[in-house]
Amino acid sequence: MKFSLIAALVVVLAVAHGSDAGSLVKRDVQADVEKISEVINEMSASLTAATEDMVEKVKAMEVTNTAQTYVDDSKAKIQPLVEKFQAEAAKLQEQVKPYIANFEEQMKPLTDNFNAQVKPLTDNLQAHVKPLTDMMEKFLQQIMDQTKALMPPQ
Repeated sequence: MKFSLIAALVVVLAVAHGSDAGSLVKRDVQADVEKISEVINEMSASLTAATEDMVEKVKAMEVTNTAQTYVDDSKAKIQPLVEKFQAEAAKLQEQVKPYIANFEEQMKPLTDNFNAQVKPLTDNLQAHVKPLTDMMEKFLQQIMDQTKALMPPQ
């Protein structure tokens, strides 16, 4: 950056000197110095803005890199714990499997016996309720027909 500033200054001075050497008329030195100062000030402002922009970009990259590093480190720390938990869960599942199978074997005769006792009762209840539901259905249909008959035609 400093090199480009120096190079630009040298170019401006060379142009100013060349233009002075080419003319035989004495120039106003103060005006030339002011022009050179303006050019240097503009270059300095431009350079400062570019530097600030670059610093902001570097800071943003550092924040992104820091966050990514944190995520990677956390993942590296948590991954062994997850694997250990999964292994322990698999062991526990294998240990519980025989108990579950034994429980199912003991409960199967009880549930079969319960179903065998309840099925005749539900069948009997359904046989008694069916005529009642049919009668209620017919009754409600009659009420609906009578209500339609009382309504004026539309």
